[in-house]
Amino acid sequence: MKITVLNGSPWLNGDTAKMIKQFKETAEGCGHEVGIFDVCHMNIKGCLACEYCHERNKGVCIQKDDMEKIYEALKKTEMLILASPIYYHNLSGQLKCVIDRFYSILYPEAPECLKKTAMFLSSGDPQMYDGARFSYEGDFLGYLSLQDCGIFTNHDEDVYKKIEAMAKEL
Repeated sequence: MKITVLNGSPWLNGDTAKMIKQFKETAEGCGHEVGIFDVCHMNIKGCLACEYCHERNKGVCIQKDDMEKIYEALKKTEMLILASPIYYHNLSGQLKCVIDRFYSILYPEAPECLKKTAMFLSSGDPQMYDGARFSYEGDFLGYLSLQDCGIFTNHDEDVYKKIEAMAKEL
């Protein structure tokens, strides 16, 4: 299975990165292909809401930046993992920017190969996950009808074992 991880954390050795690392090692050990995009270290601009991608060139964004690398991955990925620290009650701004840019390729529906999703979240406060859950449940489970493989947080008991188990069940 081809899996794309969007890491919305600027900290490459923080809690979010540790969860991604556990998943990647386990999934690759089971024969899956895992690609990681550290979106905070990429040149990705916000959506212009210009409608070029729908009115003039179906599924192609007018902007030419690092988002093109993610678009190419999304055309082939079977599972999407969103990973982010919680900033001001939600996903990091850099990851939200990427999600906004999904409009060109995932609207009105996801590529046929994209079937599953999961979310890795980290926060200093175990009560701060509601905003990210709302986006995940509405946008990825509801709107795109992707299969839910779980939400994992740094406050979950045995989170690394749970991530490992999820990766083995794919």
